[in-house]
Amino acid sequence: MSTVRGGWEPEISEEQLARLTRDMEQAHQDTLPAMRAAAVDLVEEQRGKAARRDAPADASRRRFLIGAGGLAAAFALAACSSSDDKKKTSASASTAAGGGSSPSASGSGTYTGDLKVVALATALENQAVGAYQATLDAAKAGKLGTVPPAVATFVQTAMKQHADHAKAWNAVLTGAGKPAITDVPLSNQPATLKALGAAKDVGAVAKLALQLEDQAAQTYLFATYNVASPAGIATAATIAPVEAMHAAILNFVLGQYPVPDDFLPADKAASPTLLTV
Repeated sequence: MSTVRGGWEPEISEEQLARLTRDMEQAHQDTLPAMRAAAVDLVEEQRGKAARRDAPADASRRRFLIGAGGLAAAFALAACSSSDDKKKTSASASTAAGGGSSPSASGSGTYTGDLKVVALATALENQAVGAYQATLDAAKAGKLGTVPPAVATFVQTAMKQHADHAKAWNAVLTGAGKPAITDVPLSNQPATLKALGAAKDVGAVAKLALQLEDQAAQTYLFATYNVASPAGIATAATIAPVEAMHAAILNFVLGQYPVPDDFLPADKAASPTLLTV
């Protein structure tokens, strides 16, 4: 991070940041059709599950569904087991979100199974939207010093992309007959708001935003091998690369090497136990 003329400036030029932001937006636009289609499929899957619970299936249908589920699980495991390290990461992430820890009673009653991960994803997207909006508000109020125009454009672009992702996830929840999540029902939200309020320049906000983006990207990776629904896996897989781009650009802005790992880890992935609704 550099300090110039008494204020913070990014470690890359505004021209470079503007170009990276344009590339990020192009990637987002390219993934939107696939993301929305996968979300529609996920709604249909959830409705299908509800219908099967209400109407008992015959033995042959049950055998087919079990076989299809096993094939999907095998495919997901094969795609995410290219190294011993990734297997260890998968095991630890599964433990973090598994039955050993109990979410809040209201959360467990409202969002269950794959929909709990959908609810978590929605809350994380809302959290990012709120953080970026708070950054813009603080900058407008003069609380962050001089904000380079390219930084403001990145913030606005990333915020809109997170809003698009939240809208897609909320459509899944409402399509499955569950309430939409319009706030940030996460136990770490008070700490996030406190950190935002304490930020004195854009550099401090960028560091916090990087933490949120890393968490989001890694949570989507976690979802690809912990969600049972093929459509849920597809939705998470289309969003994860865009979230990873957010994090990579923020690393560049902060003067840090953006890809320190051969594979995206999942040690910073959020657990569904963070949900407070």
